[in-house]
Amino acid sequence: MAKAGSQESWSASDLEDRLQSGSDFFVFDVRNEDEFEAWKIEGRKPLEMANVPYYEMLEVDEFDDVVDTFQSFLEQGWAAKLPRDVPILTVCAKGDTSEYVAAAMRRLGLDAVNLEGGTEDWGNYYSIKRVDSSEVRTILQVARPARGCLSYVVISGTEAAIIDPLRHFNQYVEICEQAGAQIVVVLDTHAHADHISGGPALGSQVGAPYYLHPYDGIHPIDVLPARFSFEFLEDEMELSIGDSLLQTLHIPGHTLGNVAYLLDGDTLFSGDSIFIDSIARPDLGGRGETWAPIHYDSLQRLMRLPDSLVVLPGHFSSLAEADKGGVFRARLGDLKLGNPGLLKAQGDKGDFVEYILGSLPVFPDQYVDIKRVNAGLKEVNEADASELELGKNVCALAE
Repeated sequence: MAKAGSQESWSASDLEDRLQSGSDFFVFDVRNEDEFEAWKIEGRKPLEMANVPYYEMLEVDEFDDVVDTFQSFLEQGWAAKLPRDVPILTVCAKGDTSEYVAAAMRRLGLDAVNLEGGTEDWGNYYSIKRVDSSEVRTILQVARPARGCLSYVVISGTEAAIIDPLRHFNQYVEICEQAGAQIVVVLDTHAHADHISGGPALGSQVGAPYYLHPYDGIHPIDVLPARFSFEFLEDEMELSIGDSLLQTLHIPGHTLGNVAYLLDGDTLFSGDSIFIDSIARPDLGGRGETWAPIHYDSLQRLMRLPDSLVVLPGHFSSLAEADKGGVFRARLGDLKLGNPGLLKAQGDKGDFVEYILGSLPVFPDQYVDIKRVNAGLKEVNEADASELELGKNVCALAE
């Protein structure tokens, strides 16, 4: 029997809490091998896990009750291999098949819990963390932990700005309504390739201007202009948000229209330029050799900013990059001393370009279509959008 008082399922929020705290558990993933290899659950530290596709489990003697079938399979070998001193999290795409697997494990005395909604719910889960709060402003970091995507809400007085809003944009509306703030500006740091931006739709819904640099208003591979209207960002443009001031810094390299935002002279929303443990890649527009030297120049510009700046990135590669409160942030001065990409950017430009081009991860085919969606050149329904965004982002250089 299962341990007294044990849970039978974890929500996506429960999973995030355990991943952030570094608690021990074992992952038993019953998705197909290719799905498992493409995208696994990851934590602050490596997780013990196994992948046993559910269809293999159904090949044993079949019973009228699928739980009996799974139990029979486990009894033929796996039950003896599974840990009894930590919880076992069963995982599938939508949380239905894995629920039966967890039930079979509990019959065998294992402390098994099912991931509610499976990897689909985990992939669409958002976590909201407070970065800072003062009399002048509040900054919230809105993350999709499974995908490594970060976005931000800046509230000052009764006004709010949304930076790099993700696809499910109603949450930003709810956050601001609860704070009694009106969204007055919606901003993207660049035309994203790894996820569908919620910016144009959010701006339209709340009646706020949506800003993008004009260089990113053209699909870099199709060379076609965006099919929606937006306000043009310019270098060193200043935008007032209540009592706070947001300044635009044009830093081409990841994209030609890539920008960062400097808030009140003390906080840098670095978008896809500087991350915590890496830097952005310059090849997602199909022009890595051309854009890598430009990327170097932009990083040089950012590194001339005050070391005291708090950097808030657009992505993360590992939950281990977060601080103890689960917020992804670091001082620029510390990043200049410990971020491998920034260390390379402090050297010779030619060496940096060679390093960049030799460290590029695989280019996901779906990124071209995501950029088409973000340029209004392609329309997708919710199912297609979820499929395009499946898996973790790879906007950073490979280690």
